[in-house]
Amino acid sequence: MNARDPRYDILLEPVRIGPVTAPNRFYQVPHCTGMGHRYPQAEAAFRGVKAEGGWGVVCTQEAEIHPSADLSPANEARIWDDADVERLRLVVDAVHAHGSLAGIQLAHGGLHAANRYSRAVSLAPSGGPVAGDDPVQARTMRVDDIAEFRRWHRAAARRARDAGFDIVYVYAGHGMTLVQQFLLARFNQRDDAYGGSLANRARLLREVIEDTHDAVGGACAVAVRLAVDELLGDEGMTHDGEAAELIGMLAELPDLWDVNLSDWTNDSQTARFSGEGFQEPYVRFVKDLTTKPVVGVGRFTSPDTMARMVRDGVLDLVGAARPSIADPFLPRKIARGDHDDIRECIGCNVCTAGDNTNVPMRCTQNPTVGEEWRRGWHPEAIPSLPAPRRVLVVGGGPAGLEAARALVQRGAEVTLAEASAEWGGRVSRESRLPGIAAWARVRDWRLGQLTRAASAALYLESRLTAADVLELGCQDVVVATGAHWRTDGAGRTHRRPLPWLAAAPVVAPEALMDDPAALPEGPVTVYDDDRFYLASLLAERAALTGHATTFVTPAPLVAPWTEHTLERDRIQARLLELGVELVTAHTLAGWHDGAVTLACIHTGRRVEHACAAVVPVTSRRPDDALYQDLVRRQAEWPDHGIEHVTLVGDALAPSTIAAAVHSGHAAARAVGRDPDLTTAFRREA
Repeated sequence: MNARDPRYDILLEPVRIGPVTAPNRFYQVPHCTGMGHRYPQAEAAFRGVKAEGGWGVVCTQEAEIHPSADLSPANEARIWDDADVERLRLVVDAVHAHGSLAGIQLAHGGLHAANRYSRAVSLAPSGGPVAGDDPVQARTMRVDDIAEFRRWHRAAARRARDAGFDIVYVYAGHGMTLVQQFLLARFNQRDDAYGGSLANRARLLREVIEDTHDAVGGACAVAVRLAVDELLGDEGMTHDGEAAELIGMLAELPDLWDVNLSDWTNDSQTARFSGEGFQEPYVRFVKDLTTKPVVGVGRFTSPDTMARMVRDGVLDLVGAARPSIADPFLPRKIARGDHDDIRECIGCNVCTAGDNTNVPMRCTQNPTVGEEWRRGWHPEAIPSLPAPRRVLVVGGGPAGLEAARALVQRGAEVTLAEASAEWGGRVSRESRLPGIAAWARVRDWRLGQLTRAASAALYLESRLTAADVLELGCQDVVVATGAHWRTDGAGRTHRRPLPWLAAAPVVAPEALMDDPAALPEGPVTVYDDDRFYLASLLAERAALTGHATTFVTPAPLVAPWTEHTLERDRIQARLLELGVELVTAHTLAGWHDGAVTLACIHTGRRVEHACAAVVPVTSRRPDDALYQDLVRRQAEWPDHGIEHVTLVGDALAPSTIAAAVHSGHAAARAVGRDPDLTTAFRREA
């Protein structure tokens, strides 16, 4: 353990927030988890670990206040009635157990709530289609509806107080809330006392803040979460326009201002499109207008940046969602001087994808996320092995590095062998692509842990055969040999290889990742049947090296799965800005005489594009030959002291980097245990 750096003492100072005091400046802002009201014990354990990790304030996700705020199938918190209080009290108790404050974000989605489960009519300041694709319109709220909404919010605030929360939010951010929609002129075309001027449009926000103070009776702090800029220019709220005027009007009314960008895709930008602290220019004006504490976010991972934000008077509390997921113990590590042990967020937004697909979130850096209650996994602690064991890990990519790291933590003597000349596997390759250098943190953090461990022996350029593995004679062998991209066109659309591709000028994705010069002169076609991020990055690389580039996909949109990581629109915009031609709803159909033939997936109509090289991003083949060889020689294992051989990561089933890390971590926890116990997890009724 190192001594704490006195430069960061400012982060450990308590902060008064109305009637309560945060023990430090580390503030986990409200964020979704995909656990919500369906999995209350999982939600409580997840938040409790963050409090244990030193976050002085730990908040819930948005909590729906009424059936007309139903966000189904999204799995958020609910505080519809008293029956929800006990479930929410689990969160409060888990947070209070470690001396942190518990906050709850009360929410009504307005136009954002289609009420698919409750079948209530959607409500809005001015009627119109709800957000998204539901063929549903919200009705314009009458003055008596507004009074009813205020009553619902007061009741929810009282329930939050009764559940034991210390901070109760009025939510006016992310484009997702009724209160915010009243503020925004494009949603509010009313001509009564709640519409027209900003003062009128802000009337509901003022009333709800006052109502919330009255409902909690001084027992809780009242916070306002406000989006101060929507990046829409004059069409929306701007930090140097109406947001400044609004905060000036209401400056001293709440106990805390939580300020950020709207919508969620702007607030939670990936590392590909923004750096640490990217919101600072938009929020630094707030403290000039209020004496109340201010919290903001910006994917903060560096204690230097955090301390500067406070010293420069930008923020009083350092807000975090994603960094608190990647490392729930970030505050404690700063407090004890263990900065090198911080598991930094890489800004990939796999966490948001969990919530957006209505399942418990996951994290590329932290494989224990979502497993705290159901599997009993802790981000810092792992059961020691009952007896010493020698373990061989073959493959130094994300799965192998995590397996080796966790095994060392358990007390194993680990040998890690990597066939290539560098660690990291696909992480190293991909992190050299435009904009995602931060992804190398997946490799670097684990290497840092391993290189400091006396019980880990690391070997590069060490390609092992089955005979080599047998000769080494370790009790456990973890095979993490990865996968490679297919070049025959087989994937989602074409389940069988395309024979004609064998005669076409194909460049494998790995070749383009390793060397932009792998492309010949002339136009390039990147074919995406993977539907995640990689094909767009390869198209970006091709365009940046001066190639006329066409991006082809059978999907109706570019990189559709990146909707879940909140970056699809930015990806498409980036490609268009680079001059990449986008051809959606088409598949590969042939190649001849320097042209690729594309076929419309709906009509079969064919078109030709000049093409000097095709880069197919379709599917991957596991590199599991070593594992298969070992299985064939299983009868020899006892003679060499081998008890178990486990296949993990992409070598088992190609997936995301997050899945590979999780797979390696699970394998490490399984060593020395009944295999059936490692796959089982508790379920909530």
